[in-house]
Amino acid sequence: MLDKTRQSVCTLPDVAADVKAKVAGTLEWVGMSEIEMPLNLNADVDIPPTIARVRAEVSLDDESKRGIHMSRLYLACDELFSHESIDFVSLANLTNNFLTTHSDLSHNALVEVDFDALIRRKALVSDNSGWRSYPVTLLLVREKDKIKHIELDFSVTYSSTCPCSAALARSLIQQNFKESFSEGELNFEEVLNWIGSEQGINATPHAQRSTAHVRTILKTDTQHVPLRHYIDVVEEALQTVVQAAVKREDEQEFALINGKNLLFCEDAARRIKHVLTQEKEIEGFWLRVHHHESLHPHDATAEASSD
Repeated sequence: MLDKTRQSVCTLPDVAADVKAKVAGTLEWVGMSEIEMPLNLNADVDIPPTIARVRAEVSLDDESKRGIHMSRLYLACDELFSHESIDFVSLANLTNNFLTTHSDLSHNALVEVDFDALIRRKALVSDNSGWRSYPVTLLLVREKDKIKHIELDFSVTYSSTCPCSAALARSLIQQNFKESFSEGELNFEEVLNWIGSEQGINATPHAQRSTAHVRTILKTDTQHVPLRHYIDVVEEALQTVVQAAVKREDEQEFALINGKNLLFCEDAARRIKHVLTQEKEIEGFWLRVHHHESLHPHDATAEASSD
């Protein structure tokens, strides 16, 4: 049983603070990653509350110190994510808190937030709509008393129909047509029915689900999160983004759009690069596309970045 009359207080040891490092040296980043936090996002689109995975780190600039105060980083994240909406202003304040609580140890701080953003998307033709999930990362780096770097990263899923395969399919259909009909003996209704049959269209191009990963470097005075804007920019450039709720008329429209937008991975990368180059509110970007081939057991990839 504890003696409540004891006047002395037992102080718990803190070896990170009290014991010097056996091998001295500075470290660029020290902290925690994959911290589970609730997320309410302050962006240009409303998304349902979700779960974030947070990376919280500071530099260790005192060579003699063995470690930082991990719990202070966690408690600062808990206070912010539990009570406030997240945007680049709140993340900037958070990194300032990191440095305030590590004033004797650290000059730089960063916070990175990973989450899936659910955005409702309208169907192509019908009145239906459905949810689409976009992997998103927010990154803010503070260097002493100023913001050094802000990023908005996201991924978009789309369909890519191979131009080479489409050309080969058209060639087979032409050959099939020559074998099925004689020149000068064409009947309009017969040809029309033939085109609409499986026997007539005897080859189709291969298509695959594809992914575009985009990293945008934003101006350091950016406040809200321009998530919907940049996702829309990329999706409108690609045209063939995957759909959620569809009826037959939507699926037919999707087939038509794919036919008008045959894409090698190089085509997709160039389209995205072109539209991002026109965006005056970003300072730079990097992108990589993966076409998850249906013909091959490997991906076709292309990468590009701002000059």
